[in-house]
Amino acid sequence: MRESARWRTPMLLRAYARVTAMAAPLTPLLMRRRLEAGKEDPERINERRGIATRERPAGSIAWLHGASVGEFLSIMPLVHKLEERGMTVLVTTVTKTAAALAAKRLPPTAIHQYMPWDVPGFVDRFLNHWQPDIAIFAESELWPNLILRTTARGIPLIQVNGRLSENSYKGWRRVPRVIGALLSRFDLCLTQTAEDAQRFSALGAPRVETTGNLKFDVPAPGADPVVLSALTTAIGGRPVMLAASTHDGEDEIVIAAHRAIEARVPGLLTIIAPRHPERGGRIAALANAAGFRCLQRSQNTLPGPATRLYIADTIGEMGVFYRVASIAVLGGSFITHGGQNPIEPAKLDVPLLHGPHVFNFAAVYAALDEAGAACVVSNSATLATEATGLLTDRDRAKRQIDAASGLMVDLSGALDRTISALDPYLIDLKFRARS
Repeated sequence: MRESARWRTPMLLRAYARVTAMAAPLTPLLMRRRLEAGKEDPERINERRGIATRERPAGSIAWLHGASVGEFLSIMPLVHKLEERGMTVLVTTVTKTAAALAAKRLPPTAIHQYMPWDVPGFVDRFLNHWQPDIAIFAESELWPNLILRTTARGIPLIQVNGRLSENSYKGWRRVPRVIGALLSRFDLCLTQTAEDAQRFSALGAPRVETTGNLKFDVPAPGADPVVLSALTTAIGGRPVMLAASTHDGEDEIVIAAHRAIEARVPGLLTIIAPRHPERGGRIAALANAAGFRCLQRSQNTLPGPATRLYIADTIGEMGVFYRVASIAVLGGSFITHGGQNPIEPAKLDVPLLHGPHVFNFAAVYAALDEAGAACVVSNSATLATEATGLLTDRDRAKRQIDAASGLMVDLSGALDRTISALDPYLIDLKFRARS
């Protein structure tokens, strides 16, 4: 165990550890409620208590954590790079959606587990079983027990693709000793932007480097050629507006915009792909109430000539939907959720529209908008106007696609910089394994 004066644990963090330990007997109630709400996997719920469902393989293990879909996708290139270096990769996520995507995209040699809840006993059980040699957390995962108990075992802890919004930064500044104690445990923080680096340094991270956004190096999502062919044939050349990763409160905006657009764009098909597929039924009810005939993909349907709205309530098919889209509207941006990742559609030559609330990916959206590679709209009326323009003016759509393609090339390279920063730790692990 490493010793350092800067690692003295503030009283608030010690109190947090005691309270979460005392709360452990209450977790069955929490489990039951989350299972009833569909937020946990009943067959793997014990993983949330640190109980492994896989054996630990021999050799070195690199533990990579990405809480949700976006974070998971950002670490996928690292999974392959670490496996190339002979390490077994353990990937943890939090959400069911991310776990479902991991089942589809992880290489067969990688291991997936749900992240344990931040309860001391659960974290210890997880660490006792897996005994990772290095821990790599994506973006802004700062669970106190997890951080303190991992580093207490001498496991190097590194943050990759780190980001910290202005609001989060201001919030953490109210508890400087707490955030300082947590960030001081990280051997290295690799951030997306210089602004992120400045914030992490100001809050107490001892070693910070700006390596860029890993999401620019994530390959565009693939598409099953049979599935893509079937959907393309069913659409039959109709113009398609894809509303990608929508949240509650946004589907009504898209449905209203569709009504206005189809008056000028005959044959328009709008595909709504909710961020959480379980919302498909509710979206279908909204569409039906608005007088639109719609179908749900989860019911094994394909859009017909009379289908005006198609609900894409499945997991792992965004590569298919982006490839049939004439334009894409990025969800999470018309409400104060903060926007969804726009990089995938930008790599698949889809003109982009988005709402004003994009603080989760502020730098990415700003770059896209400034380059003319995306367009911000504020409501159903402006969405209808701009979408109609892109659907009826092919030259305008082509200019936007070309601008996005050039920007993706300019902003790539974070993966190589991240691996270069990780290499000293990986080489050290290799020497230790040989000794």
